[in-house]
Amino acid sequence: MIVATAGHIDHGKTVLVKALTGVDTDRLPEEKSRGISIDLGYAYQPLESGEVLGFIDVPGHERFVRNMLAGVTGIDYAILVVAADDGPMPQTEEHLAILDLLGVAQGCVVITKTDRVDAARAAEVAGLVEILTDGTVLAGAPVFPVSALAGDGMAALRDHLAAVAAETGRRATAGPFRLAIDRRFIVPGAGLVVTGTVFSGTVARDDQLVLSPAGTRVRVRGLHAQNREAATGAVGQRCALNIAAAGLALDGVRRGDWVLAESADAPTARFDARIRVLKSEARALRHWTPVHLHIGAADIPARVAVLGAREIRPGESAAVQLVLNAPTSALRDDRLILRDQSARRTVAGGRVIDPFAPARGRGRPERLEELSILEEDDPATALRALLAGRAQGVELDRFALARNLPDAAAEALWQSVPMVRIRTGRAEIGMDPALWQGWSEQTMAALAAWHDTRPDEPGPPESAVRDRLAPRPAAPVFSAVVAKLAGSGRLVAANRLLSAPDHRPGMNAADRKLWAMLAPLLTEAPLRPPSVHDLAAATGLAERAVTGFLRRAGAMGLVAQLAPNRFILAGTLRQLAEAAAALSAEKPDGAFTAAEFRTAGGIGRNLAIEVLEHFDSRGLTRRRGDLREAARSPDAVFGARPDAPAG
Repeated sequence: MIVATAGHIDHGKTVLVKALTGVDTDRLPEEKSRGISIDLGYAYQPLESGEVLGFIDVPGHERFVRNMLAGVTGIDYAILVVAADDGPMPQTEEHLAILDLLGVAQGCVVITKTDRVDAARAAEVAGLVEILTDGTVLAGAPVFPVSALAGDGMAALRDHLAAVAAETGRRATAGPFRLAIDRRFIVPGAGLVVTGTVFSGTVARDDQLVLSPAGTRVRVRGLHAQNREAATGAVGQRCALNIAAAGLALDGVRRGDWVLAESADAPTARFDARIRVLKSEARALRHWTPVHLHIGAADIPARVAVLGAREIRPGESAAVQLVLNAPTSALRDDRLILRDQSARRTVAGGRVIDPFAPARGRGRPERLEELSILEEDDPATALRALLAGRAQGVELDRFALARNLPDAAAEALWQSVPMVRIRTGRAEIGMDPALWQGWSEQTMAALAAWHDTRPDEPGPPESAVRDRLAPRPAAPVFSAVVAKLAGSGRLVAANRLLSAPDHRPGMNAADRKLWAMLAPLLTEAPLRPPSVHDLAAATGLAERAVTGFLRRAGAMGLVAQLAPNRFILAGTLRQLAEAAAALSAEKPDGAFTAAEFRTAGGIGRNLAIEVLEHFDSRGLTRRRGDLREAARSPDAVFGARPDAPAG
């Protein structure tokens, strides 16, 4: 369990932590000389249960609130410290407001320096604390009068913290690993060490992680959890990670950076959030106000775009989009604090709703409705609501990442929510089943109507059919609809045209004559198709006439155009598609080179490149640098083979 102190300067926070742990958390020479905490301090206390309490001692001076904020995000428990002689002071109120805005659900109040006052004064301060905490997360919290120097009341506080730690237990470790860096330093003989609070997941020695937002891949050479050398660390602990990467130096890391599992690395420079403006603010928070954003351990200049209105009045909450001057890691439910542009007072706070907010249309009614759905805590309920009637579908990988769902939990969620899952490029999309079925039936109806009115034409372009659907699907989604229908044999997709499997467009006498001339030349060596120039020379036809006819033949599914000057028989192209699919299936990672495909297909180098680029454009293969992998089956892309008309 991680415990943070909060309270006004010189109210005894550091002395209290020392009394609990035996550790003086003031480590800087200036802190020693001035007698005040300037930066975060850390201490640990082993419990009889074997657990270790981690303490974060925060500075109380108003000039160092930004340092305080770097320490209190991600904590489990807060101790609000109030000196009995002073009573509540300005930073007492601001620190309490910050804890309230962060939603720190567990905490207590410790009234220190009771050895300096009489019983009446201690009771008076307790009453003031009760008034101050009323309506906040610490309303009704236990109050402990103590003298850290004399030891009075300390036993009761220690017992209380041990009991809370036992009741709280360890947090669930679900989700990819995320650690917010609040310190970094060099250890002689070991190298670079970063420390921080673990927000989610687990980490182990030799794990490969990412330093974000830089994107530097690092290896964990060793780690400490709760100030003990350990093999693993987990959410709810403070960890020190000894990380290494080629060329990584101390100045390549800063407070506010993150160390993440690679799957959680998605830096963002804008996100949508719900914030609440403090009642104590003198005026409303207006649209596009510049602020300091505190999230994780970072302090980033940003602007507040108020969604659906122009301002948020004191005490009220609203959805906003935060536009950052620099990217950071942010996922749903990450807590945040906003301070004014001069960083002198806390203005508002809240939590992230959508870390992948759109730059355009952020205030439109449909987007605001979507945000209200994204605020739903239950992922299944939210996913069902998002899917309903949504023509663009839901990007499932992004939905899982935003909620930091582990792979197994995400897959279980996809299985529990009725939807059609498709892949467009690298993204998996979830679609409303009713919408998908409607598009399928509308597509078949549009195809039948086209054939009824144009029996001599091969079929409509995909784009023409898509334009007739309501609601109109995104192009990649409609391509997936077509692929599913083609794969089930309900239609044929060839050369961007659609047709019914039994539709046979007529070929006029002139075209039949041309096909009789060109077909033997194309079939003579199907794996070495002649160029348009060679076909024209062999038949005595003009190149333009050959190209025009072969494009018409392509619309009938007889040939496919690979390049401006080359066509290939449809059956041969399908044969090569099956060779590519088989080659991909043989590879452990599914990836193959152009040279391997050339050998498998028994074709030349130039033709291999043209065919692979054609496959890429049709969605049959997907390129990964110099490699390719199968993306869809030949049946899904090409459908059934049409019969060639008689010559």
